[in-house]
Amino acid sequence: MNTFKLEVLTPRREFYSGDVEAVTIVLEDGEMTLLKDHEPMLAALEIGEMRIKTADGWKNAFASQGFVEVRPDETLIFVQTCEWPEDIDEARAEETRQRAAEAMRQKLSIIEYKESQAALARSMMRLRVKKHLN
Repeated sequence: MNTFKLEVLTPRREFYSGDVEAVTIVLEDGEMTLLKDHEPMLAALEIGEMRIKTADGWKNAFASQGFVEVRPDETLIFVQTCEWPEDIDEARAEETRQRAAEAMRQKLSIIEYKESQAALARSMMRLRVKKHLN
């Protein structure tokens, strides 16, 4: 059997737990697909689309920043937020995108600009993941 245990955790809940054939995540320098018997590693995750492959096929989810730890017996993904496409509120994501884009046009401090930039990236990725469902 070419599966491995995957756990995806957020501060609020266990998002996913089960055996998978593969998981594709977004790292700073691009996407990476993890398969069974991947070498142990620890890496930072970027905002992006996480794809999980089970015997039933691929399932996509929105994932915010976090990190992944690949162990010999399991892979752990820790992220601030993770959502299935059907759970994404498209209207709220679009409203957040517009607010963040407008905030970035204002004269902001560096911290406010970075916060707005992160909010914009999260909302745009949520909209992208939601559109893949439709």
